[in-house]
Amino acid sequence: MKKILTFVLLFVGTLATHSQADIEEINKTLYDYIDGTANGEPERLKQAFHEDFNLYFVQNDSLKIWSGKQYIANIKPGRKSNRIGKVLSIDFEGNAAIAKIEILMPARKRIYTDYLMLLKVRNHWKIIHKSFTYKNYPE
Repeated sequence: MKKILTFVLLFVGTLATHSQADIEEINKTLYDYIDGTANGEPERLKQAFHEDFNLYFVQNDSLKIWSGKQYIANIKPGRKSNRIGKVLSIDFEGNAAIAKIEILMPARKRIYTDYLMLLKVRNHWKIIHKSFTYKNYPE
């Protein structure tokens, strides 16, 4: 009985360690995106996004798709933007995750909400999809 209990505790401990490591790696990927856009660091965005990444949003009641490569190309090295981002939630199972992020943009008086899908590819968490919306600051 003592051996079984020891095995179960080791198994649960191993799962908890992997879960915590995945959460930390997902957070790193998310902050590569958040800080990379705020600080003009396109290389950090390339680390965060999968090469086939695209952005999806609604404009004038129609679906719009923005190429991830074009999005990264719009980030000029060293040019900071007034964006304040934070991670609101992360949920993951195995090699798939979803995250919700809030980006405050005071100059535009907007609050963006990003829903990001991530996959763990070759042992690295990558953002593969971004859907976003925004609302104006309350008056």
